[in-house]
Amino acid sequence: MSTVEEIESAIENLKEDEVTRLAKWLDAKMADAWDRAITRDAECGKLDFLFDEAKAGRETGTLHPWPRAR
Repeated sequence: MSTVEEIESAIENLKEDEVTRLAKWLDAKMADAWDRAITRDAECGKLDFLFDEAKAGRETGTLHPWPRAR
């Protein structure tokens, strides 16, 4: 099985509990990929602007807690 189409076809034949198990596995895989991407972006400075914005907001008194209370 090497194409997305073949995998999709195989998934169609799974039982509901197997699909749930696969979905949990895929969700964990995607979360790990997200964590690695955020770490890479932070390490190379792509997220520095967020720290700069927070610092500026703190200095001007416009920084609010997140998530904002409703």
